[in-house]
Amino acid sequence: MTRPRLLDLYSGAGGAATGYHRAGFDVTGVDISPQPRYPFAFVQGDALDVLRCLPPHEPWLSLGPFDAVHASPPCQDHSMMQNFGIGSHGTGHLLDATRELLIKTGLPWVIENVPGSPMRADYKVCGCMVGLPRLRRERWFETSWRGFDLRPPCHHPQPAVPVVGHGTPSWYRRRYGNVPLPERHEVMGIDWKMSREELSEAIPPAYTEYIGAQLLDHLNAGAA
Repeated sequence: MTRPRLLDLYSGAGGAATGYHRAGFDVTGVDISPQPRYPFAFVQGDALDVLRCLPPHEPWLSLGPFDAVHASPPCQDHSMMQNFGIGSHGTGHLLDATRELLIKTGLPWVIENVPGSPMRADYKVCGCMVGLPRLRRERWFETSWRGFDLRPPCHHPQPAVPVVGHGTPSWYRRRYGNVPLPERHEVMGIDWKMSREELSEAIPPAYTEYIGAQLLDHLNAGAA
């Protein structure tokens, strides 16, 4: 049986891609930076340029056609860290620009970003909801089909492990000790090597495995 094909934009090192693969997709990643640890087919390129030349169900760079698209535009300008006086990253406009181009493709799509982003949060997913009880890391997902579900609220009976770009925060280290990188991999459910920075920006595969199941249901309903 042929697996549906998903284009993974702003792919990073492949956290989201792995979840979609587990859900049943063949995945091709695109990122403006080299991603030597990306676990599937990968092309270096600009996500917006790809979308501009991706009409519905047409090949792109001989890699298509694709059945759906996932996009994770940079989140720094939408992060809660902006409340602490962090300067603009200069990429906040990419979320709206990406959505506009995704709509034009006519393909089913998913946009992922952090809480507080200017988007409709069809699904809100945290680690405790998908079998990662030590991970407090809510992410929002907007979908072309306006998905919806009812899930229990967050519940973290164990201390949540921070997975951030500068190692273990000092406040956490004073209270619980340092968290080595392999343990942070485990907390995120990522079983292949990533750098500290790659891991801090990754989407836990369990998140997109869940979202991918909803996307498959949507694709199957459209084919019925």
